[in-house]
Amino acid sequence: MKPHTTVDAVRVHAFKVPTDGPGGREQDGTLEWDATTMVLVEVDGGGTTGIGYTYGDVTVASFIESTLVPVLTGCDALAPPAAWHSMFTAIRNAGRPGVGAMAVSAADTALWDLKARLLGLPVFQTLPAFHDRVPVYGSGGFTNYPLDRLAEQLSGWAGQGIGRVKLKTSRDPGQDPARLDAVRKAVGDDCELFTDANGALSAKDAVYWAHRFAEQWGVTWFEEPVSSDDLEGLRSVREKAPGGIEVAAGEYGFVLRDFAGLVTPRAVDCLQADVTRCGGITGLLHVSGLAAAHHIDLSAHCAPALSAHAFCAVDRLRHLEYFHDHVRFERLLFEGTLDPEGGALRPDPGRPGFGLDVRWADAERYRTYGTNTH
Repeated sequence: MKPHTTVDAVRVHAFKVPTDGPGGREQDGTLEWDATTMVLVEVDGGGTTGIGYTYGDVTVASFIESTLVPVLTGCDALAPPAAWHSMFTAIRNAGRPGVGAMAVSAADTALWDLKARLLGLPVFQTLPAFHDRVPVYGSGGFTNYPLDRLAEQLSGWAGQGIGRVKLKTSRDPGQDPARLDAVRKAVGDDCELFTDANGALSAKDAVYWAHRFAEQWGVTWFEEPVSSDDLEGLRSVREKAPGGIEVAAGEYGFVLRDFAGLVTPRAVDCLQADVTRCGGITGLLHVSGLAAAHHIDLSAHCAPALSAHAFCAVDRLRHLEYFHDHVRFERLLFEGTLDPEGGALRPDPGRPGFGLDVRWADAERYRTYGTNTH
């Protein structure tokens, strides 16, 4: 490692992988999609390359290219928070929430990967880590899955020793009882059962379903029963839901104020954050401090290859969403992804950075932005 190492070059890529749902499509309570797009950033410095990414539209890639590459080039490769501050300053007029925060997230995680590789350490050991592993819950259970696939997927996670599983609900609430019956039978009584409405319900309907979920199927987690934008609705559901079922939200938080709105006054029982949306690892450290100050646990939303490292630095860590689409995507594009052991992901202390190597030859067929220089 050379002192005062700077970022010499930045490259941006995007890859779009079709889903493997019925008819090539997947559904939740409010959305249907046929592919997932990853925007990946490479940063070079000191003869080493770091990678980071976000999941979003290909326009995030062009935003990084036009707005963040000039900021990143020449920045201190060993000081990701300083670069993070400069990036958020640069996007002030372009817009910080949404695409702006996602672009910063991809770049910030790449910088942390570069720093760790320069130091010869895994990312989690360069952070103020409270943990060396992150508990996970299996997540998928899309609303358009037939009952046999739904039961097979969730029971598969339970069979791997993952003690918590989640299905999507509330697109057609009348279908949910049969779906929940099938899942509960498949996973058994000892597995925790989570549900995610993706904001599909009104507050009044969500309270009704919270009681049914808890009483009939032992559901302990009700995610986004109403839209995350409806803070009063979330508070109402949280206050009126039965004991034993927690209301969760936060995956669409982009800047710190988004998370502050969920905890002051309290609108959720457990806060969520997505390291690929909330400003990367640097932004996540801010959210973690907010959660600790308000005595609320923080759960990781998706992107397991990054989150397994990043959330080791979260004091009030709850768990990580081991999301079917992202697990599949990351296995297609990377060498070095982690498999759950004992219901948790444990970063490899012997692999520097995030421990990931891009399968460039395999990734090329999915490319929608950038040029292969490898």
